[in-house]
Amino acid sequence: MRFLRTATLAALTASLSATTLAHQVKEEPNQSYRQSYFALIGANAGPLFGMAQGKIDYDATQASTHISNLKALSSIDVTSAFPAGSDKGTTRAKPEIWSNTDDFKSKFGAMQDAINALSADDKGIDNLGGLGQSCKACHDDYKAKDYLY
Repeated sequence: MRFLRTATLAALTASLSATTLAHQVKEEPNQSYRQSYFALIGANAGPLFGMAQGKIDYDATQASTHISNLKALSSIDVTSAFPAGSDKGTTRAKPEIWSNTDDFKSKFGAMQDAINALSADDKGIDNLGGLGQSCKACHDDYKAKDYLY
């Protein structure tokens, strides 16, 4: 099992690296990094929410794969991609991230905890509501609907 987790993390890291490079904007490396990271979070959380809402047929194997990917992603601290000065450029990150850093990091930690509480079996996905709540809490305070600059 440990090998499987290590292999999953290695594959996901390679995928993240490839995605980040493909999405990399030379003049905005931090913005590109965090957008790629959250795109991968969404690509894995979205199908889980779709399954829970009945918009996608439930598939325990696929749910477990998405959960494993999310757990690997949650081990990456993307808050380091919000340094001072990265509040401009192609971003939907609200300025409040930089004035409420501790709260932002706390909300990111809540997302990590929610991801690590996820599980799936033949009957469904457990603890998905916690992930939805943690995502919403951060988006409400720190993500603009449209690009700001």
